Amino acid sequence: MAGAIAVAAGDAAVPTGEGSVPAGGHGRQAAGARTPEGGRVPEVAATAARTALRVAVIGGGPGGLYAAALLKRLDPAREITVWERNAPDDTFGFGVVLSDETLGGIEHADPVVYTALQDEFVRWDDIDIVHRGVRRTSGGHGFAALGRRRLLEILHERCHSLGVELRFRTEAPPVAELMRAYDLVVAADGVHSLTRGAYAEAFGPSVEEHRCRYIWLAADFAFDAFRFEIAETEHGVMQLHGYPYSRPSSDHHPSTRPAGPQNQCGASTVIVEMREEVWRAAGFAELDEQGSVERCAKIFADALGGRPLRSNKSAWTTFRTVVNDRWAHGNLVLLGDAAHTAHFSIGSGTKLAVEDALALAACLEEHADLAQALGAYEEERRPVVASTQRAARASLEWFENLDRYLDQPSHQFAFNLLTRSRRVTHDNLRLRDAHFTESVEREFGCPSGTPPMFTPFRLRGLTLRNRVVVSPMDMYSAVDGVPGDFHLVHLGARALGGAGLVMTEMVCVSAEGRITPGCAGLYTGRQAEAWRRITDFVHAQVPGTAIGVQLGHSGRKGSTKLMWEGMDEPLEDGNWPLVAASPIPYKPGNQTPRELSRAQLTDIREQFTAAAWRAARGGFDLLELHCAHGYLLSGFLSPLTNRRTDAYGGSLARRLRFPLEVFDAVRAVWPEERPMTVRISATDWADGGTTGDDAVEIARAFAAHGADAVDVSTGQVVADERPEYGRSYQTPYADRIRHETGLPVIAVGAISSWDDVNSLILAGRTDLCALARPHLYDPHWTLHAAAEQGYEGPGVVWPMPYRAGSRRPQTGRTDAPKPRLTLGT
Repeated sequence: MAGAIAVAAGDAAVPTGEGSVPAGGHGRQAAGARTPEGGRVPEVAATAARTALRVAVIGGGPGGLYAAALLKRLDPAREITVWERNAPDDTFGFGVVLSDETLGGIEHADPVVYTALQDEFVRWDDIDIVHRGVRRTSGGHGFAALGRRRLLEILHERCHSLGVELRFRTEAPPVAELMRAYDLVVAADGVHSLTRGAYAEAFGPSVEEHRCRYIWLAADFAFDAFRFEIAETEHGVMQLHGYPYSRPSSDHHPSTRPAGPQNQCGASTVIVEMREEVWRAAGFAELDEQGSVERCAKIFADALGGRPLRSNKSAWTTFRTVVNDRWAHGNLVLLGDAAHTAHFSIGSGTKLAVEDALALAACLEEHADLAQALGAYEEERRPVVASTQRAARASLEWFENLDRYLDQPSHQFAFNLLTRSRRVTHDNLRLRDAHFTESVEREFGCPSGTPPMFTPFRLRGLTLRNRVVVSPMDMYSAVDGVPGDFHLVHLGARALGGAGLVMTEMVCVSAEGRITPGCAGLYTGRQAEAWRRITDFVHAQVPGTAIGVQLGHSGRKGSTKLMWEGMDEPLEDGNWPLVAASPIPYKPGNQTPRELSRAQLTDIREQFTAAAWRAARGGFDLLELHCAHGYLLSGFLSPLTNRRTDAYGGSLARRLRFPLEVFDAVRAVWPEERPMTVRISATDWADGGTTGDDAVEIARAFAAHGADAVDVSTGQVVADERPEYGRSYQTPYADRIRHETGLPVIAVGAISSWDDVNSLILAGRTDLCALARPHLYDPHWTLHAAAEQGYEGPGVVWPMPYRAGSRRPQTGRTDAPKPRLTLGT
C-alpha cells in the first residue's frame, strides 16, 4: 500500500447528552479488541511491515486530527500534512462530552492523548431535570467533558510531537487532485461536507433537516450536573440543555489551559432549543446574535442564576441527520459528520468521529489491500452508527414533541426524558440510581417490590392483572377455519405462561375473508364450538387470565399460500375471488380484487356482526377489530389502497366511514361490559400513505364510537413499504396517540425484553405491551420475567403444577474456588 493518505476533517456534531454509561471505570480493553459500543482499539505495534505513506488532512476537527495522529503513531515513516482553513485557536462551540467506552479506546491506542484528556476532564454523575419549577435529580450516569478548544489543542500538540505537519489558515487542494496524488483521501469535513457533495453520486447521501431551532452558547460558571430545564412561555415550549466543561481553576490541577474568566469561575455549555414555530413567534428570527443571547439568558434566568450567556459566532440552526449509502469511493472514504450525524442530545458527534478514527486506523493495519481495509472499516462502523442514529432520532423526536409530556407528574416526566432514546432503561436506571427509580414507581402507583409490568390495568369491565399481551399471531394451522388441538395447545400454553391477556390470531369472518386456507374463522357453529373449548380451558386452568379474539377480513391480501410456503404469494390452485376497497392488487402477480359494491359492504358488515355474536357466546373476554396491515378494513383507511370516488373514499373522514360502520355494528352485539379494541397501522411507511397525523385522527374517531383502546401497529399495507426497523420502533406511534387522544394504547413492535416493557409503561408511552416472537421463543415469557425480577405478587400466578419451576435452574459452576495459597517457583 505505497503512496499517500489524505484525511479531510471538520466540525463534529454538538455533544450534549446522555454519554450513557454507569459511573466507575473506563472500560479497559485489550489492544485490538472491540469496545462495548463497537469501537476499535488498534494495536500500537504494527502487525506487519508497512510501506511509508504520505498523509494529508483537510480540516482540523477532532476526528481528522485524531486519525492523523493515530496513523502517524502506528507508522512513524508516514508523512502526514493537515490543512485547516481556520486559525489554530479558532473553534466553534464550547464543550465536548466523551463516554467512558470511547476513552477506553483512546487509552489503549494512544496513552499520551488519554493522559492529557484525563488531566482536563470535568467529571460528574448527576442529571437535573427541572419541570414546572420542580427539580428531579438522577445520579450514577458517569459523564466526562472538556472544552472543545482544549481538545483541539491536545490533538494539535500530539500531532506536532509525532511529526504531523499542520497547515492552518490554508485551503486544501481540490479533493480530485488529492485523490490523484495520494493513495487515500479520508473525508471528515463535517455535516456540510464539500467532499460528500462533490461525490454525491458515489456516496448516495441523504440529509434530513429537522423541526427545532437551536443555538450553542456558554455560561461562565460550572453547572454541578447535566441540566435539562423546560420553559413554558407565551410563545410555546423551550428547553435548555446545559453541562459543565470546565471547573473553577482552584478545582483543577495546573495545566496549560488558556487564561480567561471562564477558567477562573468554570464554564458550561448551554444549548437552547425550540420548535421552529415557537422560535418565530418569540421573535428570534428578527434578533441579531447578541439579541438572541440576551433573550435566552432572560428566559432561563433561574437556571443561570441570573448570569449572562456568551456566544462564539453562534447562530440559530436546525439539526441535519446525515446518512450515506456508501462510505467509500475508490481511494476516498468518509469519516465523522461527513459520513453520519446523530442528534446532539445523546452526545455522539465527537464520540462517533473519534471511534471512526480508531476503527479506520485498525482496519488499515489489518488489511494490506486498501479496498479491503475501507470495506472492513465501513462494515464495522455502519451497524454501530445506525444503532446510535436510531437512538438519536428517538431522542430528537422526543424533544421536538416535548409539549406532549408536560402534564406528566414530575418523576414520570424525568423518567420519560431519561429513557427517551431507549438506551437507558428502567433496569439500567435502577442500577444507576435505585432511589430515583423507586420514587418514579411510587408516583406511578407500583406497590413496593412490584415492577410496572405487573400492575393491573382496567378496560371497561375487564381488569387485566398485568400489562403483558400475547400479540395476535397467524398460525395457518386451521382446517376449514376450525381451530384444533394445535390452537388449544398454542393458546393454552401462552395463557399458562402468565400473560394478562392472550389474543387469538386474526379470526376471519367468512371463508372468502381468509388470508390462506389454514386461517381460522368464526363463520360457522362448528368453529364457534371449537373456540369455546379453548376459552373454557383458559378460564378453568388459568383463572384471572383473559383471552381475546381478533376479527378481520383479508381483503386484497387473501387467497395466498401458507406463510412457510411463500408469504403473500398467490395459491397455485383453489383460489377464491378477492374483494377490497379498490381494485388494486397487493403486488404484481397477485389477484386483482373486485371493488366492493354498497350491497357487498352491507353483507360484510353483517359477517362481522355474526362473528362477533359467536365470539361473545364463545366466551371471549375482549374483541379486537383488525383495521391494520392492509387487510380489508385497513384497505379502506389508507389513501394508497382506497381510490373510491363514492361516500367511502376521498377524505380521511370518508375513508373511515366503512370501518366505523363495522365497529358500530360489532359493538352493538358485543356485551356492554366487555371491552373492544381496534388495531391500526399508524403509518404505511410509504409516500402518500397514512401518516402519524392521520393515525391520531383515526384513533380519535374510533374512541368517539366507543373503542376502549387502540392497538398501534404499523405498515404491511403496501408491498413497497420502507419500515425504519429497530428496537421498539413502533412504540412512538402508540406514545403519540396516547398523549394526544387520552385513549389507552397497546404498543407492539420489537419489544423483546421485560426491561423494555417496564420502561415503556413507567414512562407513560403505553398502557399495555403486546409481544409476539418472544412468546414463540418462550411460551412462559411472563412467568420467567417475574422470576428473573424476583417478583412473586398477584400480578402473575404460577400454575400449581409449575410452581416447582418458578426459580431459575442451577447451571454448571463457573466460579470454582481460587487456590488459598500460591507458591512461587
